Amino acid sequence: MTDEPAKSEPPSEAVAEPGKAAPEAGAADIPLLRIDAVVKQFGGFRAVDRVSLDIGAGEFFALLGPSGCGKTTLLRMLAGFETPDEGRILLDGWDIAALLPHERPVNMMFQNYALFPHLSVRDNIAFGLKRAGMPASGIATRVAEMIALVKLEGLEQRKPDQLSGGQKQRVALARALARRPRILLLDEPLAALDKKLRESTQAELMALQRRLGTTFIVVTHDQDEAMTMADRIGVMDSGRLEQVAKPRELYEAPASRWIAGFVGDINLFEGQIEPRESSRLAMAPRLTITTRDAGTVYVAEPRHPVTRTNVSVAIRPEKIKLSRHGPVPNEENAQAINRLEGVVTDVGYLGGFTTYKVKLDSGAVLRSSMANTARIDVDAYSRSQRVVAWFTPDDCLVLEQ
Repeated sequence: MTDEPAKSEPPSEAVAEPGKAAPEAGAADIPLLRIDAVVKQFGGFRAVDRVSLDIGAGEFFALLGPSGCGKTTLLRMLAGFETPDEGRILLDGWDIAALLPHERPVNMMFQNYALFPHLSVRDNIAFGLKRAGMPASGIATRVAEMIALVKLEGLEQRKPDQLSGGQKQRVALARALARRPRILLLDEPLAALDKKLRESTQAELMALQRRLGTTFIVVTHDQDEAMTMADRIGVMDSGRLEQVAKPRELYEAPASRWIAGFVGDINLFEGQIEPRESSRLAMAPRLTITTRDAGTVYVAEPRHPVTRTNVSVAIRPEKIKLSRHGPVPNEENAQAINRLEGVVTDVGYLGGFTTYKVKLDSGAVLRSSMANTARIDVDAYSRSQRVVAWFTPDDCLVLEQ
């Protein structure tokens, strides 16, 4: 890896050798990183299945998915530790898929940090710079910059076994950034930290990424982590990239039932859309959906045309309000309220909010999440209490797959 590759030149001299792929036409308009129909197989198992993705310069991008979905394999191909069986990996328009890891302006921070136990903090950070042949004076300056950047002043001479988990993570991050990569890859970077340290480190990583302007690509199975840190998120399942979106869009407009269930918590009701001509709401911007477990549900008109009759109605728990009597439906508000009745079966107090499970009269279980706005809530609901759950058509989402 070159120390600071110029943006207008190939990321490594090896890319420019005869026989190597040249940049795509119109290179000025292409993203920093383009993953083009990449496939990776291990025996008969396809770990990455024709994944295509563009990531821009300076973007904080997260690959999110369950264990075994292919996200770490994809990350290792970007780092050069695995070679694609098909497809291309383009950096600034140059195909780097065949380059060795040290020939790429890309660095990776591993989940277990991979620090050298016999080296000090300073020497761990300097290790890659020495291998790259940087002069000693330059190494000293760069290491000092990195130590200040990750706030490790005073710990330069300590060995890894003398550091806390958070301090080890900072050393690994400083070492990964020391060679000033164009792209920094992070594999489950916060998995070894406790909850409070994870939260503070998330904020520090975001601030650091904005300050440096380096493209960060993080792999995680933690939805909160991805939603908090990333500009965009790519959700993977069974080797395929299922959806790429900003965090809010991913949460509020999931592309499928699977994504809706994987990202956050959700209530799903199977139903059938009534023909508009037979619907009482034919003139309103609503869909009328007949469900088995929730009866008739009114849903706001989707932004995209619905092509199937059998659909799922999805409602996030925080969109569902509970009350003892609920709003009274009448001719004026019947189209604006979905009203269900049931009994509270479970209550979970989580500080900022309380979760409820309500067994509806149909037998289905509905999940609701309500903010705790008062220190002592005399109106909180308890187990076995009968309640009304209600939500508006705008709170609902129609999913076709």
